Amino acid sequence: MKVKIPGTLMAAAVVMAVGVVVAYVLLVARPAPEPQAPATAALPLVDVMTVEPAPRELSVTTQGTVRPAREIDLVSRVAGRVQSVAAEFAAGGFFRATDVLVDVEDVDYRFAIARMESQVAAARQRLAEEEGRALQARREWRDLGNAQGNALFLREPQLASARAALKAAEADLDAAQLDLERTRIVAPFNGRISEKYVDTGQYVTPGTRVARVYATDVVEVRLPLTDRQVALLDLPLHYRAQEGAVALPDVTLQATFGNRDWQWQGRIVRTDANIDENSRMVFAVAEVTDPFARGADGVRPPLAPGMFVSATISGRSMDAVTGLPRSAMHSDGTVMLVDSRQQLVKRKVDVLQSDTGQVWVQGLLRGDRVVVRQSAVAIAGMAVDVNEVDGLAGAGR
Repeated sequence: MKVKIPGTLMAAAVVMAVGVVVAYVLLVARPAPEPQAPATAALPLVDVMTVEPAPRELSVTTQGTVRPAREIDLVSRVAGRVQSVAAEFAAGGFFRATDVLVDVEDVDYRFAIARMESQVAAARQRLAEEEGRALQARREWRDLGNAQGNALFLREPQLASARAALKAAEADLDAAQLDLERTRIVAPFNGRISEKYVDTGQYVTPGTRVARVYATDVVEVRLPLTDRQVALLDLPLHYRAQEGAVALPDVTLQATFGNRDWQWQGRIVRTDANIDENSRMVFAVAEVTDPFARGADGVRPPLAPGMFVSATISGRSMDAVTGLPRSAMHSDGTVMLVDSRQQLVKRKVDVLQSDTGQVWVQGLLRGDRVVVRQSAVAIAGMAVDVNEVDGLAGAGR
């Protein structure tokens, strides 16, 4: 029995067959795609700064405490009751050289002078008497017809003794007068009293401290320096200020007082005899003259002992110095350069000094391109793209 296929189904089958044939022909006839070049990775981008080394005088920053250049204890050299003290004899009081600061009662010393004067007069009388006897003895000896006199007969020993007694009496008188002068304790220089130890009515003996005083003409600041800082200064360990030998390094001292910053100018005059055993630092001593002057504006406070100051010391001129931002330095003391092939090169530099945000180095050449910032890990030999962030940066930047 034959199955009869409907005409519509037959037509659909024919259409599908034709579609398959057309699709196959189109697929076979389509041209092959052109080959694509493989994608390349972007090079790391670095910021560089072209440098120009130049001579530069580097300064050294340190700090210290002001102290007097001369400070002594005034002591009594005689015994007695303090009769009076000067009006300025108080902690903080100023005085001038030869001012009488303390008066010790002098009555006993005046009595001693009177006694010594009496002894001198008696000694002179005895000497005069002996000189008369000696003269008479020489006449008698000549009358006896002897050419050469006998020393004992001529009373020469007695005459020498009388002369010695007079000298001793005069020396005792001088000592008594000196003790009288010492009852007036006098300032040895222009200065200021830091502490006083006696007052009116107190009894003092030789060696009793009456006050501690310091000179106001000069003050000092002891400044610690590291070995690297010493290398920037013309300041060898055997340094000693000698007239005409070397220029003394200038130093600027700064302190805050009364909510204002003040400055004083001085110079380095010497270094300590020894290197500090604990810190291994060298201590330089700065000297400031006339520290109590008011300054050009008339209101500057004194550079008083005990004041804490920061110090900037002028250093020697260094050749071929370059200033770099801290970001350019690596922990091993190297920097990265970009060479003519756009590749990174590592170079060791000598760090001279570091200050806020900047490092001063030697070891770079004019035109070197130093990497100051990088977006990825930098490895020597790596190819990079360059972004110039600054023109020529030298020692003055």
